[in-house]
Amino acid sequence: MTPLHVRELGVVPYLEAWELQKRLATDRAADRIPDTLLLLEHPHTYTFGRSGQRANLLWSEAECAARGIELHWVDRGGDITYHGPGQLVGYPILKLGTPDAANGRLPQTDYVGYMRRLEEMLIRVLLRCGLVAGQLNGITGVFVQPDVASRCPHCPPAARLAPSKIAQIGVKVDARGVSQHGFALNVAPEMAYFEGIIGCGLREHAPISMADLLGAPPDPITVRAAAVQEF
Repeated sequence: MTPLHVRELGVVPYLEAWELQKRLATDRAADRIPDTLLLLEHPHTYTFGRSGQRANLLWSEAECAARGIELHWVDRGGDITYHGPGQLVGYPILKLGTPDAANGRLPQTDYVGYMRRLEEMLIRVLLRCGLVAGQLNGITGVFVQPDVASRCPHCPPAARLAPSKIAQIGVKVDARGVSQHGFALNVAPEMAYFEGIIGCGLREHAPISMADLLGAPPDPITVRAAAVQEF
């Protein structure tokens, strides 16, 4: 089996975690470290990916600052998303391919398949916790169907019309074939912060959390342990 180093970091400011990922990616590319999974939380933060649209930020920068929310444009794929306390954020630093010695190009690698496998891993984590979730064709992330979302007594009507999003995924694979960024599972975050964005640019898919569906926040240690096992 390929060794995996898991680091549980607690709450880490976004920029600090981003810099750590870059350093670890360099070390992984040089085979100084094994594949590594960072598990952590962030303070309240909105990030825009490479396809981010400013229109999907609904609160002004002044209002974000007043609410203690940082804003960052980053190099992952996808649009805007929220990170905050109560999420389980995972950053896999994995060597997915090795550049060819002759031309420096990566071999053909199924990067879309990598994201699908991240989704499948999170689906298994949720199942361990008693929740049924799944994938949607053509949309990255993990979703619960409206009949499941109907368990949430305070969720918006949209949660009963279309699948609700319980986990976000946005990744980068650098020129050395090493992955950065990753996934955010809504365990028990303050869901009001999602009101400031159109998450991932998806108006019709309301955000939802494990706590919304279970009626109480799940034990974060149990969720992290499930994530490590399934990863």
